[in-house]
Amino acid sequence: MKNDQKIKIAKNGPYIVSGNIPLDEEKIACDEANIPLNWEKTKDYPNKQQYSLCRCGKSKNKPFCDGNHITSKFNGEETADKIPFDQKAEKTTGPELILSDVREYCVGAQFCHRAGTVWNLVEQSANKVADDTAIEECANCPSGRLVLHSTKTGAEIEPTFDPSISLVEDQENKISGPIWVKGGIPLESADNEKYETRNRVTLCRCGKSKNKPFCDGTHFGIGFDSQK
Repeated sequence: MKNDQKIKIAKNGPYIVSGNIPLDEEKIACDEANIPLNWEKTKDYPNKQQYSLCRCGKSKNKPFCDGNHITSKFNGEETADKIPFDQKAEKTTGPELILSDVREYCVGAQFCHRAGTVWNLVEQSANKVADDTAIEECANCPSGRLVLHSTKTGAEIEPTFDPSISLVEDQENKISGPIWVKGGIPLESADNEKYETRNRVTLCRCGKSKNKPFCDGTHFGIGFDSQK
């Protein structure tokens, strides 16, 4: 992580990304039963030292801001609290794994539904297949709603990410999802306060989340399409 890498939220405006953070697009890839299985990169954007990502959902130059937040009088008030993840998490404890779950961060990616749901898999984690599948499902959760720890060591079980940003596309449901921030990139509010720095979070890009700046899955209900 470079010292100058961060995301600054402009008041009622875009996400200002600095520090030459890579930007790409990833789609949710499904199995034959249309259940989310993994991620596939579909596009890389040219590297830039600084760029501004649309937060209101109305830019004609998505994913980048074009100033439409001004003409549309976008209300980007940040309503999310700054309580640390661990203080809010509900716990599910199994033989080998402990699952921490903060539901308000759910973006509806649905990786946790496979093989009987991740909650059941954690409870069955004495079985190696269940253990491995639970770890895989949690690693694919873009928002970090689901985080695993080892019951034996207490160590957090997290995927390794270089600092980067991905634009989520859900082609199966024909909608565009959130901005997926990876690798512990600092996030700073419009009033210069810092959110908890986490390995993975998802930011709203449709402009309608009730938990701004974080995605709350509202893009499903409005059918948000980044191409429009």
